Amino acid sequence: MRVLVVNAGSSSLKLRLLADDDTVEQTADLPAGKDGFDVDALASTVRDWDRPDVVAHRIVHGGDRFLGAVRIDDDVRAALQALTDLAPLHQPKSLAGLDAVTPLIPDATPVACFDTSFHTSIPPAASTYAVPLEWRRRYAIRRYGFHGLSHAYASRRAAEMVERPVEELRIVTCHLGAGASLAAVAGGRSVDTTMGFTPLEGLVMATRSGNVDPGLVLWLEEHEHLTPHEVSIALEHESGLKGLAGTDDMREVEAAVARGDERAQLAMDVYVHRLSAGIAAMTASTGGLDVLVFTGGVGERSPMVRRLAADKLAYLGVVVGDDRNQSGPDDRDISGGEAGVRTLVIAAREDLQMARESRTLLSGD
Repeated sequence: MRVLVVNAGSSSLKLRLLADDDTVEQTADLPAGKDGFDVDALASTVRDWDRPDVVAHRIVHGGDRFLGAVRIDDDVRAALQALTDLAPLHQPKSLAGLDAVTPLIPDATPVACFDTSFHTSIPPAASTYAVPLEWRRRYAIRRYGFHGLSHAYASRRAAEMVERPVEELRIVTCHLGAGASLAAVAGGRSVDTTMGFTPLEGLVMATRSGNVDPGLVLWLEEHEHLTPHEVSIALEHESGLKGLAGTDDMREVEAAVARGDERAQLAMDVYVHRLSAGIAAMTASTGGLDVLVFTGGVGERSPMVRRLAADKLAYLGVVVGDDRNQSGPDDRDISGGEAGVRTLVIAAREDLQMARESRTLLSGD
């Protein structure tokens, strides 16, 4: 079953055509404009590609309805649109990608794969917010979690690399990119994560604040008379690394740290503090730690972030080797010789996870 994976981001439309054996046959990254995707460029790109049997679309938010991959029809499309308010940065792009690709390949089966579905196994103790029951019932308020496709793949790949069944392992996966989140994976199932009702909660990100005191939001609205929209824009687009260091690019932050820039140093300190504290918290949910995984753009490409985080987690048995921690193959073990925990770097491959989920869905039809 040949699968075309469509991953619509904020600035590009990533296309990956996977053969039956998951070999990547074709790949393209098309820029997105302010009005959506250039359908003419998209059509010319896929015109000469082999026809896929399935088109798998990455959808960020599945709400409390979609617990796994699903065929897309008009009803599903409308339900996904209704979830836009929960992921305003991401859901519209996913739907724009769906609308752009579907008319070009009408004979292929469209499937939605969700970043939230991996986290539906999180127990109520970890997924429930301590807010009024009426809110939880009326608005379906809970911790949904995101980056589930990446966390699912990374935990499965980690088990392969350490040559142990995933059911036996306690894993913390760190997806660190423009967006960032952690997942506690025990026995192959997500049992906790750092993102919540929306993708704004959790770690410091490129432009997103991560956790802030909710009282701060109320104070800004009540005392400084900022509108909810103004607060939302600031926390989503002007915070995180950008708010701390003046840039949302971790490579620029690291370069500035090397120059002795105090603002950049503070940004790095805050980023690593939140990261290491979050990893430690995830181990409370797994009951210990066997494998620590770094994935995503920052997770894969920043030896500095990995080393600084490992230094703070040495008491858990996390040690990285200086030579191994430098650039190397996409998937590698960077554990130090005396480490009690295996630390891995794994390339993010949501495409493989989406292909797997799509085939599982359709083979059961």
